[in-house]
Amino acid sequence: MTTSELYFTLALLQAEGVGDIVAKKLINHCGSAEKVFETKKNRLLSIDGIGEILLKNLSDKSVFKLAQQEIDFVEKEKIAFHSFLDEKYPERLKHCIDGPPIIFSSGNIDLRAKRIISIVGTRKITSYGTEFCKKLIEDLAPLNPVIVSGFAYGVDIMAHQVAMEHNLQTIGVLAHGLNQVYPKTHKKYISKIEQNGGFLTEFWSTSNPEKENFVKRNRIVAGMSEATIVIESADRGGSLITATLANDYNRDVFAVPGRITDKYSQGCNNLIKTQRAHLLSSAADLVYILNWELENKKTKSIQKQLFVSLENEEQKVYDYLVQKGKELMDIIALECEFPIYQLSSILLNMELKGVVRPLPGKLFEAI
Repeated sequence: MTTSELYFTLALLQAEGVGDIVAKKLINHCGSAEKVFETKKNRLLSIDGIGEILLKNLSDKSVFKLAQQEIDFVEKEKIAFHSFLDEKYPERLKHCIDGPPIIFSSGNIDLRAKRIISIVGTRKITSYGTEFCKKLIEDLAPLNPVIVSGFAYGVDIMAHQVAMEHNLQTIGVLAHGLNQVYPKTHKKYISKIEQNGGFLTEFWSTSNPEKENFVKRNRIVAGMSEATIVIESADRGGSLITATLANDYNRDVFAVPGRITDKYSQGCNNLIKTQRAHLLSSAADLVYILNWELENKKTKSIQKQLFVSLENEEQKVYDYLVQKGKELMDIIALECEFPIYQLSSILLNMELKGVVRPLPGKLFEAI
């Protein structure tokens, strides 16, 4: 993404009535943010959900002044930025309909890693939560996962700290611009986190850590991760919102169980009881459910049947995988136009017929 593209995208996002979904819809339809402002009114009105009021707001020239102010900050502080169309934008976040059109980043973030997990929980972490977090990340360290969290008190900062102790990349997703630190007491961790990881945010330098921003922040935490782990949570809290978002995005959710009398285990126990999270008792549970261990084992041989008869839906998926080689389940669903629940059934039947095999990280390939 060039600075010019950033300028017009920022201006578009400043127009009243243009949120993340509408902005991406306009950009995809017109080809770029700049072309949105150049496209004729009649063509824009043909886009579903675009009306006269929004078009009027797009003619407000003040949005360009605000965009330029943010550009000045980004250039002065050497902030990296990526569009949802860029290769360096978090891959899984691209498939979230409400993902931000632009993210800003600092540090040395490498998002090419496939194993990205988020660890969240209460800001009042107990000794039980602390010990579990330490043991979990220690046991996962040989698999070199990227640890994502929200840089808040409690579970968040514990996850960042333990990740750094094991030389794992860790990423803090912020609820404000990169011009400030919240909470201020965590300023001492910034330099070390940025050595092998860094910070992501969708918020401008004019944004403060307000309550609603934390909810928006949580969708990035959930959306960019393969799985979300809730270590401790009361019956209400931001980590439960993150878990809900992860479920909505069809990500795996794990929760650490606790005693029914423990306040900060109530949220986790409820997630497990209502089948909105896998019970997580050790790193082995996560490794097994995500199929991570398969990379270190010989792939199980599947005997392909001769003259296999495939249903129309199965044939469509098979032809796609033959062309692509291997692909993530989310992308297969998107490209083949099947809802996830239907694709899961299709892939299972195809696996039983011996024409596809599952790979680590929700990848599938044709045999």
